[in-house]
Amino acid sequence: MRKKVQLALLALGATVLAGFATVTPAAARDYPWCARGGGYDYPGDCTYSTYEQCQASVSGRLMDCGPNPLVAYGQAPQPQPRTQRRTRPVAPY
Repeated sequence: MRKKVQLALLALGATVLAGFATVTPAAARDYPWCARGGGYDYPGDCTYSTYEQCQASVSGRLMDCGPNPLVAYGQAPQPQPRTQRRTRPVAPY
């Protein structure tokens, strides 16, 4: 019984770690509308494609909507080219 519990916890831990590895950060900041206020840092929660989506989200939360300054002023971060890692050739034994 104890072995099964340990195996289940190990599988759960591996699943959680795999979930963290697949998270894509900062991609949501390129949308044109931001929810401002409510404890968000500047420029806010910029995850809205339309003003109406933002308004629906902030309704009743003492927040407002505004344009994402990174998108509005053409300063959205450009994807950086990925450089390949150099690897050493494996020496035969």
